[in-house]
Amino acid sequence: MDDLKSGSNLEKVLKAGHFAFTGECGPPKGANVEHLREKFRHLKGVVDAVNVTDNQTAVVHLSSWAASAIMVQEGVEPNFQMVCRDRNRLAMQSDILGVYTMGVRNMLCLSGDHQKFGNHPQAKNVYDIDSMQLISLVKKMRDEGKFFNDDPIDVPPRLFIGAASNPFAEPYEFRVYRLAKKIAAGADFVQTQCIYNMERFREFIRQANDMGLTEKCYILAGVTPMKSVGMANYMAKQVPGMDVPESLIKRLKGVEKNKVAEEGIRFCLEQIEEFKTMKGVAGVHLMAIEWEHRVPEIAERAGLLPRPVIE
Repeated sequence: MDDLKSGSNLEKVLKAGHFAFTGECGPPKGANVEHLREKFRHLKGVVDAVNVTDNQTAVVHLSSWAASAIMVQEGVEPNFQMVCRDRNRLAMQSDILGVYTMGVRNMLCLSGDHQKFGNHPQAKNVYDIDSMQLISLVKKMRDEGKFFNDDPIDVPPRLFIGAASNPFAEPYEFRVYRLAKKIAAGADFVQTQCIYNMERFREFIRQANDMGLTEKCYILAGVTPMKSVGMANYMAKQVPGMDVPESLIKRLKGVEKNKVAEEGIRFCLEQIEEFKTMKGVAGVHLMAIEWEHRVPEIAERAGLLPRPVIE
């Protein structure tokens, strides 16, 4: 453990060879931090780190850095998310230093959904740099102790650098090469888009294994339990880059209405069981989407508890 890049709990768990388990929490569309703290309590001790989304789907929420700071106060490890949509390089570097001083040790670098999909479609975007440049920027700040312009940093931020990968977006054949570029830019770990098409994901991870990518970076498979048939149809038809097979929708339709959520959880548990034995998959990232209270149950049924404690 002497060569840790950040010293975060997530990094220690992965480096020790444990099957990692991360959660996610969307900050509120307001300043109701008590509800936010309640969400944290469901996740504390159940996952290794919790992603804190940054104005997800281009809709205004409490800032990711503020929610991350509250999470640190509550004794839960955040995975601070930053999107390129809303900040230029000055604001990015300033916020990176800021969250580090507040105890944040993991950071996920994202492009961010275009503002036209959110609740301020008339807003001007920024995209001063893209997600791969953001990854390399954080790596430069951490490993070289320099800002983007090569000015030296007094106490560089030591962060475990994350990136996202969507194995399902078109052109499908290009996805593994985009993953390779993010790893080359400096990603230490990657969390994937929600996986429902297991056949396509098996092929994606096979390609990543063949290219040696899974030996350079930890891959965490993304899962989200379906709560209803309506949710499955919405994700299949309305969410860009999502691949929901018709076979899964038929499976959910095949049970009584009051048992659809349980069937969604069962599918999620089957996925986790396969990921545990899948070469190249180092863990699971569970995006519960306002189902934080069900995460302890899912973790227990998946055999992921207790979580390892590494000093």
